[in-house]
Amino acid sequence: MTSQKSNSDEVTRRTFMKTTATASAAIIAGLPRVYAAGSETLRVGLIGCGGRGTGAARNCVDSSPGVQIVALGDLFQDRANSCYKNLKDGEENQWGKSDPLGKAFKVKKDRVFVGFDAYQRVIDSDVDMVILACSPHFRAKHLRAAVEAGKHVFMEKPVAVDPQGVKSVMESAELAKKKGLAIVAGTQRRHQLHYLDVMQRIKDGQIGEIRGAQCYWVGSPPWWEHGPDLWRRKNELGWSDAEYQLRNWLHYTWVGGDHIVEQHVHNLDVINWALGALPVQAVGMGGRQVRKGDGYGNIYDHFAIQYEYPEGIQVTSMCRQINGCTDMVSERIVGTVGETYTDSSVGRIMGQNPYQYKGDSPNPYEQEHADLIQSIRNGTPLNEGRQVAESTMTAILGRMSAYTGRAIKYDWAMNVSTLDYSMEKYEFGDLPEPAVAMPGITELI
Repeated sequence: MTSQKSNSDEVTRRTFMKTTATASAAIIAGLPRVYAAGSETLRVGLIGCGGRGTGAARNCVDSSPGVQIVALGDLFQDRANSCYKNLKDGEENQWGKSDPLGKAFKVKKDRVFVGFDAYQRVIDSDVDMVILACSPHFRAKHLRAAVEAGKHVFMEKPVAVDPQGVKSVMESAELAKKKGLAIVAGTQRRHQLHYLDVMQRIKDGQIGEIRGAQCYWVGSPPWWEHGPDLWRRKNELGWSDAEYQLRNWLHYTWVGGDHIVEQHVHNLDVINWALGALPVQAVGMGGRQVRKGDGYGNIYDHFAIQYEYPEGIQVTSMCRQINGCTDMVSERIVGTVGETYTDSSVGRIMGQNPYQYKGDSPNPYEQEHADLIQSIRNGTPLNEGRQVAESTMTAILGRMSAYTGRAIKYDWAMNVSTLDYSMEKYEFGDLPEPAVAMPGITELI
């Protein structure tokens, strides 16, 4: 694949923030139209039937009238069956009872596809839009297929696990722009009103010139971390190495990207958004303090990265997945006359111009779909492909630095690195267990 240079380095912070401000103002000004207008039927196919994919399908239906789920696709039959039952009949779990989708669920049995080609069969099944929610390793490939087929896309973050995947997503985003197709990513903070409000105020100078920032996803492992249990089932059910690693994707860098990419990308996306720039360089560290023994693959359980942005702005980034510790999932932007604090429910400014957002707060997991669908129906398709690719690359850069112990420049990682986790052929069978990265030993590729 031919490498391409990101043109974001050529965009000034003022230009970026002006563009962001325009989009933010448009959404905030349109508050009475929180959900998409119109009753045109939008036929949606779901690719990736795990918990997030099933949830995204529900969010999509709940966000707007006239949405139908018409096809499902997954690598595994049991996951497809579980999703079908959940959406058709509802499900009771530790969080309560989810309702059936009712008339919005139009999936016939012959529109449930399984296997490595399931994504293509969903795309080919007379859908207007697809939800891409398979493990991150496959996102770039699935996006390219969807855009080439002329489909609108909602895709979960992150959108790649290596620089080559990032470049592919950027190319697909550019093709979607030429075709007039919409792409919205699962970075829901970009659609959350208190984030939009605070970002507008940063642009307006309410904290002065930005001098530094911090961001954190410091918490427990996700509730669906079942590595040791999957290891036991692998032996009981006779799964191949490849099937096991794909089912246990959270714990394998080549499939999930590690949690700095899979999860912490949310916070890094906010930093890129606020600063209106991409990092120049990263130097980081990390390791495995508690993820030891069978079932935990080759990912880390903690990272700490120091990013340098243009004009010498330093950003401290920390993420952790360890139980029994203090949790913190937030961002802080520091300026010359104030600072902001944002998390999933709060947006405020401290300092010379104190402020706290107290307005409406629609469900951002639905709002992102509402904005996407409204843009399709209005003929003004949103395209978030490049921005989420760049934020994904920011996270990958930090991971590469921590894994190798090396300071790495963003430009080098994007345009020189040959790191590529893709495979020539995808099939179940033997697949060696990848090694855990060792700083100072692991080669920088």
